This record gives sequence, structure tokens and C-alpha cells, in this order.
Amino acid sequence: MTDARRFEATVLPLLDVAHNLARWLLRDAAAAEDAVQEAALRAFRYFASLRSTEEAKPWFLGIVRNACFTALARERGRVDVTLLDEDGWDQLEAQSPSAIPDPLTALGARREQVLVNTALRSLSPPMREVIVLRELEGLDYRDIAHIAGIPIGTVMSRLSRARAQLKRQLSLAGLP
Repeated sequence: MTDARRFEATVLPLLDVAHNLARWLLRDAAAAEDAVQEAALRAFRYFASLRSTEEAKPWFLGIVRNACFTALARERGRVDVTLLDEDGWDQLEAQSPSAIPDPLTALGARREQVLVNTALRSLSPPMREVIVLRELEGLDYRDIAHIAGIPIGTVMSRLSRARAQLKRQLSLAGLP
């Protein structure tokens, strides 16, 4: 099997996970696509350095993470905190339709989703990174530490602080 075919078989299945991480870190779908594309090019260039396919997910997500933080560094002027106001809620709620047939249930579920997403967006990129990798992607602490290039203890403390910040934000917004 050629290196190009091995790359396709190993990395292409990870593109959805990579885009999800990039979208949460960059808070912009177009910028996330650019970062994943840049990361895929880097990964292809350095594919020979991958020791085994079992390590492919943390290896590739580490490259995606680096591409995202490089993009964030280029955009230093961008505000990193989303303000929670009623106009913002209304605008976010109107952006995507709900698939739940009961309007009251749909409204409650959509509002909760918007509150959680907005609270996640308000976290700093390092906090958002660990929470997304752990809670949304289901990665273990070791893989998160590898991706972020930090010790496992730092992963655990960031997760704890990120969860506390999310809990505080959601309780202020009226969620239990």
C-alpha cells in the first residue's frame, strides 16, 4: 500500500472529528475548514513520522490544534468572550430549526442547546479545547495530553476549571 493510500485510510476518517475540534476552537466554520485543510497538508507531509495507526487520532488532532492556535495568534484583535444578552440569544435561536415536533419541547431544547454552546464559546481556547476533546469527542486524558502537549495533571485541572466555569455560566443562565 502506498503512503498516499495509507494516509487516506488513516487520516480521512478523522476529518469530521478534526473539523469539530477546529470549529469549537476557532468559533468559525470557514476558519475551521481552513485550519483542518492546513493540518491535513502538514499531516501528509509528516505522515512517515506516525509510528502506528493507533496513534493517528491524537497525532492528527494535535496537528489540527496547532493549526488552530496559529490561526488564533494571527487574529489577536478578535474578542475571545461571547457576551450573553437577549438579542444574542434570539439571533442564535433563529439560526437553526429544531427537529422536535412539539413546539414547547423544541423551544426548551433549542434554548438549552444555545445556552450550552454559548457557554462553551465563552471559555478560553485552552479550556474549550480540553472540554471539547473530553466531553464531545470522548478522548481519554492521555490522548488529550498528547494532543495539547501538556501533562495529564494539567489536562485534569483544566477540565475541572472548565467544568466549573460552564456550571457557573449555565446556572447564571437559569439551567440547573
